Amino acid sequence: MWKQFLSKLPRKSSKSDASSGSAHSHLSNNGMASANGNPIQRTSSGNVVSSRSATVKRTASAIFPSSVVTSIEPLLLFKDVPNSEKHNLFISKMKLCCVVFDFSDPNKNCAEKDMKRQALLDLVDYVDAGTSKFTEPMISASCKMFAINLFRTFPPNTRSSTGGGEAEEEELMFDPAWSHLQLVYDLLLKFIESSSLDSKIGKKYVDHSFIARLLELFDSEDPREKDCLKTILHRIYGKFMVHRPFIRKAVSNIFYRFVFETDRHNGIAELLEVFGSVISGFALPLKEEHKIFLWRALIPLHKPKTLGVYLQQLTYCMTQFIEKEPMLASSVIKGLLRYWPVTNSQKEVMFLSELEEVLESTSPAELQKCVIPLFRRIGFCINSSHFQVIITRCLERVGWLSMGFYSLANHLPCLFTYMYIYCVRGRSIYTTLQLACILVFISQHHYFNDVLNEYHQVAERALLMWNNDHVTSLASQNQQAIMPLILPALERNIRSHWNQAVLNLTENVKKMLSEMNEELFTACKKKFEDEEEKRVAMEEKRRMIWECLETTAAFQPVTSNTAVLVIPAITPPIAAVLS
Repeated sequence: MWKQFLSKLPRKSSKSDASSGSAHSHLSNNGMASANGNPIQRTSSGNVVSSRSATVKRTASAIFPSSVVTSIEPLLLFKDVPNSEKHNLFISKMKLCCVVFDFSDPNKNCAEKDMKRQALLDLVDYVDAGTSKFTEPMISASCKMFAINLFRTFPPNTRSSTGGGEAEEEELMFDPAWSHLQLVYDLLLKFIESSSLDSKIGKKYVDHSFIARLLELFDSEDPREKDCLKTILHRIYGKFMVHRPFIRKAVSNIFYRFVFETDRHNGIAELLEVFGSVISGFALPLKEEHKIFLWRALIPLHKPKTLGVYLQQLTYCMTQFIEKEPMLASSVIKGLLRYWPVTNSQKEVMFLSELEEVLESTSPAELQKCVIPLFRRIGFCINSSHFQVIITRCLERVGWLSMGFYSLANHLPCLFTYMYIYCVRGRSIYTTLQLACILVFISQHHYFNDVLNEYHQVAERALLMWNNDHVTSLASQNQQAIMPLILPALERNIRSHWNQAVLNLTENVKKMLSEMNEELFTACKKKFEDEEEKRVAMEEKRRMIWECLETTAAFQPVTSNTAVLVIPAITPPIAAVLS
């Protein structure tokens, strides 16, 4: 480490050695010399450098060999050197900061780490002051230092991603080298923002390779680093206009990899936050490239399981596109319906929240392009009658994710047999669900309650959308298409839903629709009642056919190759429910 650190330090040329000897021989003319015979560094006007320089050198001599102390120019402060030497000192300090230390051992190279930290602080102050334009060698040295310190490979992430958008708390990971990284990020930010940086020269060094490697850092697990990166990326996007298409393309590729390949990335929320402000600055009319970015990159981001991590930022980007060009509203809604979750209730609640925000920016003309599939989906959510999904989720939690698998496994044949028989025979879904509830309760009852509550939240969230004035206004303008889709869902809730809060909200929405158009409401209700009568008659007919088949089969001789329906013995609690 000593050899690496000292190799970065600039050495004086033979010409400077000669001038040093000349200064020593003409001591009477110059008037002062250091106590050990070495000349004190002077300004071009002949004035003596302040005592601060000597103090820095004496501090350095306590760490580095005395033979190289006189050549440690980077340890000087910018305020202690003339303006003509500040550019050289800037480059020397940048070279000094190219040394990267190992922070896994906090007691290793403490003095060198502190010197690098002091050099970085001095560079930050100098860049922030913006006293002079950056020359091309200064820009080159800066970008090299940034690349050496920041661009690194992260260790593989062994933690599994959260499923279904569930917001499980994970322990935050912090980089032990942050004491130096923070200063490098601060310096890079001030460097990009500085008016001393000519973008025409800077774009040669802040090039596509530099930006691509900077974007890779968004996969860091340290939230402090990602917070710095999103600010820096935004400043680069604003300063170097020539790189804007490349940045958009590179970020799109990150999204593609995340959605269709890895399903894991730590910086999606931060990238979307940057692009939220980028989208708001798009010129009108929108370019085809920007619309493709919406369709191919942003809308598919609803697919991953970890949607909840970046939902807020993604929703903002969606609404920004619609505000820029209202005709995109129907495309966004169709995209949401395309990726609508079927078995994940938590994601479904998130989709409903985003859908409400999208509808607030949607015009009636755009809604007409997708009103049928949209409100059919909302009707499904109002019923939230995914009893198959509820049972599946319970079996996943209890059977595969808990120690109660063997206990529950004993009841699975009975569970599925009765679910099949009583569904086919015309028993209500709610009765079948009661049976499943009892069987799951035998093993792990609290899991069933948790999953049931999740689906209650879906129905409740779908009904709460009708409290939004804009959504109600859109429904009123499209009542001929919406009423036949929503009213049957409300009637089914009133007849069979188990949750009182959902029942109360259902009554409120039903009252609202009746006041909207009483004649249409009555017609839709009568049509629903007629269809229900036909359905009940059909189920009764099916039940009678099954009973006839069972009676006939009971009198037929059983051969070895004949399939026989065996009805398991019913325990008293189950029999009480089924009666």
